[in-house]
Amino acid sequence: MAAALLDPAMAELVWVDSGAGRPRPLPVDGEFCRQLGERVGRGWLGRLAAADLGGPLIAWMGAIIRERRRTGAPAMVLAGEWDERWRVRQELRPPTTAAQLRVLGKDVRVPGSGTSWRSAVEPERRMLIQGLLEDAQEQVEQLRGAQRGSSAEASERLLRGIAYTVGLLRQAAGEAALGALEAGVRAEDVVQWAGRSPAWLAELLGDDGEGGPW
Repeated sequence: MAAALLDPAMAELVWVDSGAGRPRPLPVDGEFCRQLGERVGRGWLGRLAAADLGGPLIAWMGAIIRERRRTGAPAMVLAGEWDERWRVRQELRPPTTAAQLRVLGKDVRVPGSGTSWRSAVEPERRMLIQGLLEDAQEQVEQLRGAQRGSSAEASERLLRGIAYTVGLLRQAAGEAALGALEAGVRAEDVVQWAGRSPAWLAELLGDDGEGGPW
């Protein structure tokens, strides 16, 4: 990743994707994200970078864009000058040994309590949950004007839309439960928070009843 970001050509792609002086949202399928994904063997990286607004990669891209808007051309970093592109916020830096020991001590008392969702749950699952929630939200927005027309038309529109939304939320709940287990949260806590039964989680895990979590 670092080797790819050090390539000036990649910084130029960020500038082009941003509108090259005509600001626009960074596209999920932008050339920078596509090429970066190819270089590091992560095809999903484009969607992650566009949605993970608090992550270090989007911060790096923002620093590139701000630098170009100030200067109008790729800037040369002078000796001893701090380069904003490589500043990493404290919460995104690797934890110290002392901090990790504190987390382990806390986790002994309450499993999963000291882990970070971002670090413990794979990015593909985080992106899937986010996408499902956004799809459900969009569907709910479309239902705002559904109670119009004949009784049959409104009923069909409402019931189909609600059923589809519930399906999205159920899928999101399942992915969130699996993510929680990945993060080390206890299975009994997961089913309690989800308002479901142990059988639901066992089915979600594909448990055959032999040697599973129950």
